[in-house]
Amino acid sequence: MGGILSRSNHNSNVGDLIEGSQSASCKRQRTSDSFWEHSPRLIPSLPDEISIQILARLPRIHHLNAKLVSPSWKAAIMSPELYRCRKKLGTTEVWLYLLTKTEGDKFLWYAFDPISVRWQKLPPMPAIAVNDEPRSGLSGIRAWNMTGSSIRIADAIRGWLGRRNALDQVPFCGCAIGAVDGCLYALGGFFRAAAMRSVWRYDPIVNAWNEVSPMSTARAYCKTGVLNGKLYVVGGVTRDRGGLTPLQSAEVFNPHTGIWSEIPSMPFSKAQMLPTAFLADLLKPIATGMTSYRGKLYVPQSLYCWPFFVDVGGEVYDPETNAWIDMPLGMGDGWPARQAGTKLSVTVEGELYALDPSSTLDSARIKVYDHQDDTWKVIEGDIPINDNSESPYLLAGFLGKLHVITKDANHNIMVMQADRQNHSTPSPSTSANSSQKNLHEVPEPVLGSEANMWRVVALRSGGTAELVSCQILDV
Repeated sequence: MGGILSRSNHNSNVGDLIEGSQSASCKRQRTSDSFWEHSPRLIPSLPDEISIQILARLPRIHHLNAKLVSPSWKAAIMSPELYRCRKKLGTTEVWLYLLTKTEGDKFLWYAFDPISVRWQKLPPMPAIAVNDEPRSGLSGIRAWNMTGSSIRIADAIRGWLGRRNALDQVPFCGCAIGAVDGCLYALGGFFRAAAMRSVWRYDPIVNAWNEVSPMSTARAYCKTGVLNGKLYVVGGVTRDRGGLTPLQSAEVFNPHTGIWSEIPSMPFSKAQMLPTAFLADLLKPIATGMTSYRGKLYVPQSLYCWPFFVDVGGEVYDPETNAWIDMPLGMGDGWPARQAGTKLSVTVEGELYALDPSSTLDSARIKVYDHQDDTWKVIEGDIPINDNSESPYLLAGFLGKLHVITKDANHNIMVMQADRQNHSTPSPSTSANSSQKNLHEVPEPVLGSEANMWRVVALRSGGTAELVSCQILDV
């Protein structure tokens, strides 16, 4: 019996041992699963100050995956502290943000990382609807279905005159796009035939859109520019009982305080010099562009009475004197126009560039402004323009070089980089993008008399999408 008892006791001890082992294993599993939820440190055995510096060195293209590691990592990746650390360490990255419009007036944002040569799709722009009871700042506008529009005043006017209820049928046409302090902004526009004051901001840190302080004036098709870390908005049109009214007003947004402040309105001095009251009433002044150059804001202007547009030079805003002056004569008269009512330009390394599409039907030329001679000079090397849409190209300046975004004959969105100094530029790595089906790096020159004057640095499938706007963020 003693042996039987001993065997029974042995089996009991083994069962207890197995049960205890299983319990310990489950406990370890539970501890492992919940470690990241309860651990006070981002990385075990390291102070969070060191962990933040490690995460700050992680390329942004990997941030989406890094957020999946744990809730604490997600919170760290989405924290302003991490991006302040990136600035201190000099690990911020410059990305190109591209807004396109597809069939059905659907607007899509894409971000291009020139280091990994990959694209990322952004969250859709917020939704907007009209509330029955207007609330302060938005004049009855709430989130529902916000869409933008390419900033083409000529096309808008043609639509308004051609279709009586055009503004009722196209929600949020004419919103302006800007970028400041590491965020994208969508400003104003039309909705249900009314101009809006609303402003929406995309923050790449949290990868989301949110509503910020509205503009002082409801406006659509306005022009935006950045100077001294502030976002300026000028001109545009509004709609009242008398129809569409061009705006001469201007205002500035401080992203750190979230406050809009009015600045002096554009005088449109050339419009005041029309010979007769009839012409003064017939021709309406509009701002056709805006760019920051040499510490001031330059705004080319036109007089319009559809379908006629008359260029009348422009005006310059000086923030130090808080006043407008006439634009230099050669600058205003020679400023290339993308199309009637729209003049596009970009400043790269202190030089002002514009694209002149008027040379031939399938190519264009880049011009650079010489402020000493007050003339626009042509840069050698035509650019192929294969896109026959209403918005065939965009200009951008990043990484110290001029870029032209257009579409090729196969409807691919093409990012071309200029190298005026004819220096060899290291090609972006293609190994990181071997799985990307719609993006290819093309290091060969596309056109131009100088070797490597223009080269395609990225392609992605564009289909029937139109190019709307592009912005640069350094985050």
